[in-house]
Amino acid sequence: MQENKEKGLEDLYEDAKKYIDTRIEYTRLYVFEKAAKVFADIVTNTTVVLCFVLAFLFAVVTLALFLSELLGSYTQGFGCVALICLFLAIIVYLTKDKYIEKAIINFTIRKYFNKLADKDEDEKI
Repeated sequence: MQENKEKGLEDLYEDAKKYIDTRIEYTRLYVFEKAAKVFADIVTNTTVVLCFVLAFLFAVVTLALFLSELLGSYTQGFGCVALICLFLAIIVYLTKDKYIEKAIINFTIRKYFNKLADKDEDEKI
């Protein structure tokens, strides 16, 4: 009788040890998956932002060259584009607190919760 009890405790101990090892492995893989998703998100968002910045810069230079040809002077063409950029910067500065920051915050939160919802759906399947 005592031997069965001891055998049962050893089995229970082994099962608990396997369970803890399995939970540790699961947690490690879960954290690794989250880190990989964050890294992939950072890389793709950085690439998109970089492409937008380059497109904007090329558009500005193109506009400056076009205006230079129309006005007959590189100085006047690039000066007009500089004024346009300054005007846009002032508009962004004045509206950032009321509109731009709220839109960026809402976009970020929506994106995060959509990813969280996708994760929940993947776990259900």
